[in-house]
Amino acid sequence: MASGVQKPTLGKLEISKSAKGLFAIFMFVGLLTFLIGLTVDRERIWHSYLTSFFYFASLGLGGLFFTAIQHVSKAGWSVNVRRVAEAMAVFVPIAFIGAIVLGFGGHALYEWMDSSIVANDHLLQKKAAYLNPGFFYTRLVLFFVIWWLFTKFIVGNSVKQDVSGDEKLTLKNLPLSVAFILIFALSYSLFSVDTLMSLLPHWFSTIFGVYCFSGLFQSSLAMLILLLVWLMDKGLLNGFVGEDHLHDLAKLLKGFTVFYAYIAFSQFMLIWYANIPEETEYYLQRAHGGWYYVSLSLLIFKFIVPFIALLPRWAKRNRDYLKIVCWLILIMQYVDIYWMVYPNFNEHHITFSIWEIGVFLGFLGLFLKIVTAFLSRNNLVPIKDPRIEESLHHHVTY
Repeated sequence: MASGVQKPTLGKLEISKSAKGLFAIFMFVGLLTFLIGLTVDRERIWHSYLTSFFYFASLGLGGLFFTAIQHVSKAGWSVNVRRVAEAMAVFVPIAFIGAIVLGFGGHALYEWMDSSIVANDHLLQKKAAYLNPGFFYTRLVLFFVIWWLFTKFIVGNSVKQDVSGDEKLTLKNLPLSVAFILIFALSYSLFSVDTLMSLLPHWFSTIFGVYCFSGLFQSSLAMLILLLVWLMDKGLLNGFVGEDHLHDLAKLLKGFTVFYAYIAFSQFMLIWYANIPEETEYYLQRAHGGWYYVSLSLLIFKFIVPFIALLPRWAKRNRDYLKIVCWLILIMQYVDIYWMVYPNFNEHHITFSIWEIGVFLGFLGLFLKIVTAFLSRNNLVPIKDPRIEESLHHHVTY
């Protein structure tokens, strides 16, 4: 090795007792808030649960999606950042349990589950073949079983390769990743329709699933960058992940910030232009009172500010600067899901209090515990991936 060139050194993540304690406190606060909410304000607590559940389930699926597209594209540059995405993906089985819990709140969330309402609503009767409790629960379980199996095999093969060094495991992940992306495209769209769009069952949008996906991948990239910067700041990825890797991830983040805005505008513009009552209801709810300012905040802080902030080359390579942008995007992702859920139940007033904060902290503690536990048990990069040399020598010139 040439003089002055630092040899890559891979550290081992150790989670401190104080961090583990903090995660436990968050989970306890979340569970306590949820249980008290069930007795004090049952409908409100289920709204809060759905918002946080969808937020963190999407982050887990976003990690798996990022991992899959790296395998499909046979990318070499991303090998050294892929393990962190895999760590996010291992939250999917936990989200499966969360989906089962969500099933118990169905009648508090979805009016089409009330047979007396359906009996007096001609449109809901026409949609009953799809929007009925039995089929809803079947789809929910089926989607998570499929996603869990893909997580088990794709992430499992990557971890096994750290021990065996078998290149065939990389080859096995190619068809698995292709299959996952094809199935994910349909299943996540239907999952979004089932859990969020059906909150307002008369309304419909043919690109609602794509809108939700755009938020999923934008926020997942932001979380991936934050976790990587955290590990880099701890000195655990020296020589394995550098500014060039962050640069490319930030370019992806900027690109999907634009993609989010494009899909959001496309959905709004088509509904505004057609001016059909069943379609305009959704945006009318979000154009009055305090919800107007929430709608405006999404335009400003989920698109305009991050887009401009990520334009300069230096901005994509500065850790502290990137952390601020990523935190903003993650906050606005919650605001976005909140904006999709809450106006359906309260058109005129914004409600945000301990019910939302407590449940979110519970999911946050669980997510961080799962992700950090996975990273502490395994190598922080796939050390025997056949493309790791390309990632070690990755350089960005533009």
